[in-house]
Amino acid sequence: MISFPNCKINIGLNIFKKRDDGFHEIQSIFYPVPIRDALEISNSKETTISIYGAEIPGDPTSNLIYKAWELMAEEHHIGPITISLLKKIPSGGGLGGGSADGSFMLNLLNGFFHLGLSMEKLEGYAAKLGSDCPFFINNKPAIVTGRGEYLRTLNLDLSGYHLLLVNPKIHISTKDAFQSITPRSKFELDINAIENLNFNYWKNYLTNDFEEPMLRKYPQIEFIERQIKDLGALYTSLSGTGSTYYGIFRDAPNTENLFPNCDVWKVKL
Repeated sequence: MISFPNCKINIGLNIFKKRDDGFHEIQSIFYPVPIRDALEISNSKETTISIYGAEIPGDPTSNLIYKAWELMAEEHHIGPITISLLKKIPSGGGLGGGSADGSFMLNLLNGFFHLGLSMEKLEGYAAKLGSDCPFFINNKPAIVTGRGEYLRTLNLDLSGYHLLLVNPKIHISTKDAFQSITPRSKFELDINAIENLNFNYWKNYLTNDFEEPMLRKYPQIEFIERQIKDLGALYTSLSGTGSTYYGIFRDAPNTENLFPNCDVWKVKL
């Protein structure tokens, strides 16, 4: 059985107080984007994992897809499997690729072993895997709060718009990123302005608290930001705590020769 975990962008990312469990309270909008990995499982005599494509640091058994299998195997009668992952979404790029892989693995195991688990149950398992994971169970635009486990689905549709994402091949760890910011005071979002695509509101209020320190630390990202804004993007932002910068456009931008030595994706949503 095979599935194709997609990534997401953060439309705004605000960090509030630190929680008693060591995590920070966040507020962000997650929007799914059709840039995908490929994940396949099949029956086997023992559970093994093979990863191809883009490099992922660390032991493969520390990957969230393997941890998802371990989590499910603890509570359900599931057999050993062969796991194969073709990695296209860059690690440390702020696109949630690792979280997507883990959550899609939960969905895949649920179907493969006919477990019949509800979405709420799967979201609970996903929250144990990681802060961004619950979003990818339902995989629809949502306001994300708490440490990432609370989701409010949005009637947000960017269909027809063009998305340009540029990654300078820099891996930024979430831990390092959080050390660069100061938590802010909590505020409420204007849902109507968000769902009605009021990009002026987006520019002023849907900001990423990591953007300023990351641009200051990494000149490559600052260069990408300037170029995307010069192309006439309706809205631009750093995605998550990673190194991917993106812009939303009404028409497909011409990026020829603009971003050497970078990974570039142009997606019509």
